[in-house]
Amino acid sequence: MFTIGDFAHLGRVSVRMLRHYDAVGLLLPARVDPATGYRFYTAAQLQRLNRLLALKDLGLTLDQVRVVLDEKLSVEQLHGMLSLRRAELRQQILADESRLRRVEARLRAIEREGAMPTDEIVVKPVPAVRVARLTATAASYGPEDIGPVIQPLYPQLFERLGRAGVAPSGYGIATYEPAEGDQVVVHAGVTVAVESSPAYEFEVVDLPALAEAATVVHRGTMDDVDVTYQAVAAWIEAHGYKQNGFAREVYLNYGEGDPADWVTELQLEISKP
Repeated sequence: MFTIGDFAHLGRVSVRMLRHYDAVGLLLPARVDPATGYRFYTAAQLQRLNRLLALKDLGLTLDQVRVVLDEKLSVEQLHGMLSLRRAELRQQILADESRLRRVEARLRAIEREGAMPTDEIVVKPVPAVRVARLTATAASYGPEDIGPVIQPLYPQLFERLGRAGVAPSGYGIATYEPAEGDQVVVHAGVTVAVESSPAYEFEVVDLPALAEAATVVHRGTMDDVDVTYQAVAAWIEAHGYKQNGFAREVYLNYGEGDPADWVTELQLEISKP
């Protein structure tokens, strides 16, 4: 048998916590010395302690932990519960990391307000282009909604292109359309040189030419694209244009290597009012 101190060390918990578990009836000592009141535990009780701690980490209250322990869950059942909780925690971490990146991007946008040279903005016609694309709907145009929708589309698109034996002929191009309320239709496309076919697991469409577009090259992760968009918006207003619809995003170098080296051309259709 082990003293409460040794058992706490083996179970990587505090003596105070073991005393609390004893008081609430969750983990009773194997023996209590009647003369000294010292608590003693067996190695076999580590199994119950492990389950108790695992269930606590799942977010259960101590009363709920007691009920589950008394039902004597199998190793498989407990493993399933923990695996589900692990997946939930990982998803929460990813969401928090994404939120942190957006906060940092907003801070950089504030710090760099007005710092982007407007001579980097080029007005030019954009020719029509044929793309293969997949489509989904995002809750809004905000990066927190667009990113999780468009990012999975491109791997799916390239997988389907491969099955169809269709090779991309150029760059990836993302386009957007307004939908109901704040929702936005997201098109993840890549240029191709094939005709549409009902056998394809993707859509083949011709994006129309833009007679006049304000274009600018954005370098780095798309988390920072707000700075570039806002610079173009200021240029459009200052030069008496109006913007027509959402921008096209042409991924000149994207998705591989250091995000600082990614290159995206933003194309905003403009016209005089």
